This record gives sequence, C-alpha cells and structure tokens, in this order.
Amino acid sequence: MDLHTMTQSLVTLAEDNTAFFMNQGPWETARRLSSVFAGIREQALGLEPILGRLLGVAHLFDLDAETPANGYRSLVHTARCCLAHLLHKSRYVASNRRSIFFRASHNLAELEAYLTALTQLRALAYYAQRLLATNQPGALFFEGDEGLTADFLREYITLHKGCFYGRCLGFQFTPSIRPFLQTISIGLVSFGEHYKRNETGLSVAASSLFTGSRFAIDPELRGVEFERITQNLDVHFWKAFWNITEIEVLSSLANMASATVRVNRLLSLPPKAFEMPLIADPKLTVTVSPPLAHTGPGPVLVRLISYDLREGQDSEELSRLVKSEGPRSLDLWPRPQQAPRSRSLIVHFHGGGFVAQTSKSHEPYLKSWAQELGVPILSIDYSLAPEAPFPRALEECFYAYCWALKHCALLGSTGERICLAGDSAGGNLCFTVSLRAAAYGVRVPDGIMAAYPATMLQSTASPSRLMSLMDPLLPLSVLCKCVSAYAGGETEDHSDSDQKALGVMGLVRRDTALLLRDLRLSASSWLNSFLELSGHKFHPKSVPTAEPMRRSVSDAALAQPEDPLGTDPLKSLTLQDLSLRGSTGTSDTSELSLSAEKLGPSTPSDVNFLLGPEGALEEVEAQDESNTKNRGLSVSAAFPEGFLPRRSSQGPTRMPLYCSPIAKNPFMSPLLAPDSMLQSLPPVHIVACALDPILDDSVMFARRLRSVGKFVTLRVVEDLPHGFLSLAAVCQETRQAAALCVERIRLILTPPGPASPASPLV
Repeated sequence: MDLHTMTQSLVTLAEDNTAFFMNQGPWETARRLSSVFAGIREQALGLEPILGRLLGVAHLFDLDAETPANGYRSLVHTARCCLAHLLHKSRYVASNRRSIFFRASHNLAELEAYLTALTQLRALAYYAQRLLATNQPGALFFEGDEGLTADFLREYITLHKGCFYGRCLGFQFTPSIRPFLQTISIGLVSFGEHYKRNETGLSVAASSLFTGSRFAIDPELRGVEFERITQNLDVHFWKAFWNITEIEVLSSLANMASATVRVNRLLSLPPKAFEMPLIADPKLTVTVSPPLAHTGPGPVLVRLISYDLREGQDSEELSRLVKSEGPRSLDLWPRPQQAPRSRSLIVHFHGGGFVAQTSKSHEPYLKSWAQELGVPILSIDYSLAPEAPFPRALEECFYAYCWALKHCALLGSTGERICLAGDSAGGNLCFTVSLRAAAYGVRVPDGIMAAYPATMLQSTASPSRLMSLMDPLLPLSVLCKCVSAYAGGETEDHSDSDQKALGVMGLVRRDTALLLRDLRLSASSWLNSFLELSGHKFHPKSVPTAEPMRRSVSDAALAQPEDPLGTDPLKSLTLQDLSLRGSTGTSDTSELSLSAEKLGPSTPSDVNFLLGPEGALEEVEAQDESNTKNRGLSVSAAFPEGFLPRRSSQGPTRMPLYCSPIAKNPFMSPLLAPDSMLQSLPPVHIVACALDPILDDSVMFARRLRSVGKFVTLRVVEDLPHGFLSLAAVCQETRQAAALCVERIRLILTPPGPASPASPLV
C-alpha cells in the first residue's frame, strides 16, 4: 500500500471512529477515544506531505541503484510502520467497538501510545527536512553553522522518548525480535534499580528476575524508567549492564547452544617490541612497539578459536602464552591427528561501544564462524574506555594484528589470506588498524568485513541518527557517552574502588554468596507487589468509577501543558555552542593526531552536538540571544505553526563533552580520513542495518571509498536492530543476517577472481 492510500484509509477510519465515540455520551473512555482518533487524523494528514518530500529525494543519497538505503529512507519506513499499526488498530476498533467483549481501556492505552509516537516521528521528519535543506548536496552528515546544532540539541534532549520504550517498543523491527527487545528493556530498567547499591553481576540478575515483573505488567512505567536511565545514568552503568554477558554462568549457558570447537584458548601477548618487514621492500623492517598510551606497556589479551586442532596450536611456544580462565581454559581437546594449517586467518575485533564486553561475549557467533569457514579466529580483547581511552584500543589491536602476521604458524595458519572482521566499534577498529598498517608500511589485510560499523565518532546530525530517539539498543545519549569515554571525555569512576579491585571473577564469587539472600528478599518484594496489585483489583471502592485506575503516560503527556519554545525550561539546560572552527587546540601527545588543516575538505562536519561544561549557562544564554536575531534556524522555523512535539518529563539531560580535536582524528573517525589514506585500504565489505542509528556511517563511508576508486560492497538488512550478530540465535532473520556476514568473509578468504573496477557513484 502506497503512502497516500495508507494515509487516506487511516483518516477515513479515524473520522468514523471519532464520530462513533462522540455519540457515546459522557463516558470518560469514550471521550478519550474520540480525542485520540481526532489526534491520529491530524498527525497523519500533517505527516504525509513531508514524508512524500523526503521519499522523493532519498534516492540521491543511496550508494547506488542496487543499494537503496540511507537515513531518509529509514525514517520514512519507520513512520510508515507506525501508520500501518494505527491503521490496523483503527480497523480493529471499527469492527469490534459494538461488541461486549471490546476492551476499551486496553485499546485506548495502545492508541494513545502510538499517537504520541506518531507525533514524535513527525517532529523527526521536520528535522530531517531541515537537514536536507541545510546539508551539502549528497551529504548525509550536517555541515551547517552552529545555529542548527544548538537548535537540534535543545530539541532532541527535551523530546519525549518514553512512548517508544513502552507499548511501542520495537514496533519498527521484525515481530520475531520484539519479545527479545522487551526482555532486554525489562532487564535494563530492573538492573537500573540496583545500580550503585553494591550489587552487581549474578545478584542483580537474580533480583531483577523478580523486581522486573511490574515493568512487564506496566509498559508505561517501563517506558518512563527506560527514558530516565538513558538520559541520566553515566557510562559506567552501561558498562556494567552490557558486561552481564561476561558472567560465567550466563556465558556458559550461551555457549551450550553454540558450536563446539576444539581450540578455545585465551592468550596473553607479552609487551615486547618486534620487527616487521616492509611491504615495499621485505629486506627492510619497521619496529612495532607494544601499546604505551595512558597506562604504559602491558600484555594484550587475545582469544584463539579453531574448530579443528591445527598444526602449531598445541605447540609449547603457544602454550607458554596461555592465560588461565579456570575450567574454561581446558577447551583444547586432544586429538590423535592434527589438521594442516589453514591458508587463512581471521582477526576479529568485538563491539561494545569501546567501553564494554570482551571476546567471551562474542564467542557464540565466533564459534559458528570457525565451524562454517574452517579458519582459525583470533579475537582481540582490547582495553576499554573510560579507563583506557583512545588510542589505547587502537594500539593494542594493531600490535595484536602485527603479532598474528608474524606468528600465524602458531595460530594454525599459513597466513596467505588475512581478513579483519568486527562489529560496531570493532568495525571502526578494522578500518583504523588497516590505516595504521598502511601508515607503518606493513602488510594490510586482504579484506575487511565490518558489520554496522561506526565511522564518524562525532555526534553530528544525520537522518539515521535522528532515529536514536526511539532505538532501544542505541539511544543517542548512550552513543554520546560511549564515544566521549573513548575520546577521553569521561573520567574514571572511583566511587567503588573495592569492587574494581575484586575484578570480574571476584565479583562473581561474591555475588554467588549473596544469591540466596537476594532470591529471598526479591521473592518477598515481588509477592508483596503482587498482593498490593490484587488488593487494588478486588477493592473497586478505592477507585473512582468515572476515572480509570491509572492514567497512562501518554495520556499524561497529552494533558501536560506545553511551555512555549525558548522559555525557562529550555534555558535551564546546560548548553554550549561547540563550533570547532574557532578551536586552536591540537593534540601533540599522540603520533596518531591529524590536524583539521590537513583534513581539509574531507571533513564532513566541524560541529558537535554536545553539552558544554557546567557553569557555561550564562555564556550560552547571552550567545543565544545575540545569534537568534541573525539566523533563520530558530526552533520555531523547524515546525509549522500549530505543531508542537511532546516534551520529556525527565528534566534536562547531562550529556558528555568531547570537543577535543581528537574526535576529528581519522584513526578515530575513519570517515574523516583524507583520500590519500582511504586509498590504502583493502577491499571492504560492509553489512549494515536499515533501522540502525549509525546507518549513515556505513553509507557515507562506502560512498567515500567509491569516490577514491576502492572496491566496496554494502549490504543492508531490513527490520533488524544494531548488534544483530550477538542475536543470531534469537530468530530466523538474525540468523540470515549473520549468514550474510559469513558470506562476505568467505569472499575475502576465497576470492572468485580479480576484483572488478569500482563503479562510479550514482
């Protein structure tokens, strides 16, 4: 069904339902149903023309005619999903509204939630239109003046987001993955209740099992709490939550469902310098030094995974590098015969926003890769931010890559074909390690497979990043906090040094001892909550008959008075205009630093969408007062007269600051690399998600590579969230997407023939 037909059908049904419920008397639920259908009609009519305009020009931003994907298309698709759900629900109401079994309150709550979502999507569509008018032709990332930056920041951080995390959670994704997203969201808000209560790991998991029940029953409450957490909790919370998968019990359960491999060994590479031959003249060598940034020289942990035991993998030299993991270190099974060395080797960099997880979290799909490809895999456990910010992770990954090239025989490979593979932050490291290898003059890999990589680590606006307003796995505030930590903008948390001293396994042992206590207390709390809920249910006298027991969050948002834009609630935000054009700071502490002058026209953006430091409010207000008179990019200019999006009830958000020029370093943001650096990259295969907030990173990076004549493929999977590789066991769609990544790696390891010349940009 095309957009116009869908909109007209929805408007017709909304008008019919509005008229019906208006004639049902003074019944409160009927009045609200009439009001919500009138709102649906208004928002649908207002949204259709702007979606049509965006869709009309979206093809100009595709990589090519065979790859119709970019943030504008994704935003239109998401809005269509919301319209389609409202159309389905409106038809249901029209067909069943006279039935005695019609659940008016339940349908009202869902309609109100989706109406709020549609309103917020309309706001995002207007912002996308503003980007379209401001950006350079063909550019997806913002390249305008600082006025639009400040306006976008003010608007984004005050927009209501809870509706996307309650009843509407994951509506844009494939239905088979929505139960998983709901489980994750319930676990997240439950985990947030125990954060910084000296409870971590297994004890939190046990407590959350019971305390999370009320978030499953009440989606509005879940949405409010999810919004609070994403806006207000720091990067250390996300580090702790994402690292739940590192707990031995949970990782063991995950591994039970994964492929069985013969070799799974954690190695510790000693911090010793070694020589590598130059690719231009193998008689000459270059010294590869151990990682030094921030914490000084230290070992680099890597994990060797191989489906078969191959020659060299049980050698004494490799055994001396093995780091004990307890019982899990015995995954090397003796076999009467060894398989010969593989011609290929995969070097893998895991995702996790540069702040969380290790190779252990990614073992399930790595084992599947090892089985399907028959190739040894070396996954790098690089140091994580904020304790080890840029360029520590890059140094460790490059060191491990060079070590693997030099000692590939120990890893069960002849090293004829080398593939770098990674997801998200790991995809970023694939590109930057290759750029650094080219800068050193050593061998670059034969190809790169990057899944949903982050290539622009500045929080610049793009149409796909607008969708972070509703993404349950990658909200913009979380993305900014992770990137800020990697850039060195987040300080290390010293609030609980005793827990840090225990380490992960120490925390697990301590938490195991507290498990029975937490189970008992949590069960008691859950039972009391259940009894209270039951008591309310069976005592109708305590609830006025004219009003429902509890007003939904969406209803509260509809009833909440809207403050005029630019009044005190907005001025209370701690904001700073962060134009880097006037910055004279340079980074002279790292050999990786590249100045903005050297980047020249290759830099898509000089603007940062981040909050300023505390105490900058007066300066910002004075600056805003003078600038608003001179620019035509005010907040009111973004929306037509009479339209206002919903506002968050969580108050101002404190987002991290990372205005350092290091954010423009091409070894941190490879999209900003000059053409001469990009020409040194090997063939690149990118697998991206159409609904990913960082989709535009992949599209623009592929366009840059095409423009300099490099071979690149971009495959975009539909209806899946960021991080699908770790969700391969959840549903058929994620398994198919994971299989696509394996296919891309196979193309690198066994190329069908000479690479065809790169096709020109469309």
